[in-house]
Amino acid sequence: MNKYIDIFTDSFKGYASYLWGEIMNPSWTNYFYWLLVISLLVFALEIWLPWRKNQKILRRDFWLDLFYLFFNFFLFSLIGYNAVSDVFVELFKDGLAQIGITNLVAIEVNTLPIWVQLLIMFIIADFAQWNIHRLLHRVPFLWEFHKVHHSIKEMGFAAQFRFHFMETILYKSLQYLPLAMIGFGIDQFIIIHMIAVFIGHLNHANLNWDYGPLKYILNNPKMHLWHHAKELPEGITYGVNYGLSLSVWDYIFGTAHIPYHDGELELGFPGDEDFPDAFHEQLIEPFKKAQ
Repeated sequence: MNKYIDIFTDSFKGYASYLWGEIMNPSWTNYFYWLLVISLLVFALEIWLPWRKNQKILRRDFWLDLFYLFFNFFLFSLIGYNAVSDVFVELFKDGLAQIGITNLVAIEVNTLPIWVQLLIMFIIADFAQWNIHRLLHRVPFLWEFHKVHHSIKEMGFAAQFRFHFMETILYKSLQYLPLAMIGFGIDQFIIIHMIAVFIGHLNHANLNWDYGPLKYILNNPKMHLWHHAKELPEGITYGVNYGLSLSVWDYIFGTAHIPYHDGELELGFPGDEDFPDAFHEQLIEPFKKAQ
């Protein structure tokens, strides 16, 4: 037990120190400032090339979504998620050791060129996320948490960050095993994560883009807007266009849906007029509905 307490306290202190160091020491490998630069870049594109001309630059819930950015990327980890997850990883490894498994790595990729490693990781991580995203729509209990993200009524880059903290727990938990079994380290994951953040910014941005022929590979603003459409297509129960970074999974598995392009699609979900607007109420609401 003392080992796990030490892991918790060390991780808690370590993340606080890491975050402070990120803020106080700008560098080319600094996660905090890369996130800031990417956000400002996509925000500038929205101002310069807006799809919805009548949408305000500081659109509805702009500040709420920026707070979600701060909370989900930094504060949630600071207040304990990072420490708790480290403890559970150690418990998981100890449990495997009890049944004779001391090494999770099933496939060694570290001998491959770095760009090949990153490409493999990107594809595996995105396919895992596509499947998890489908679960969020198909499992009623999980959908209550995912409603937070679908409460968006006007799209902009920062809308990517409006999601319930339970989604972080689910995504990270279900992604951990397949990535660990291929021997990927945290350094590679950060690179992939920042690429995914950039694509996600663009997907939610007020931009009239679909990338031409690349739309069949990469998710894009025109495609993702249909994912947030309030009215589902006839015969569709759970949703469409589940891709996060890659659209190819939706085309392969038949969940792609872009009948036409309309920047003024009504967004949300049935009954969202009763969904709370305040941050703290949005965090509590899924637990109330799931009871």
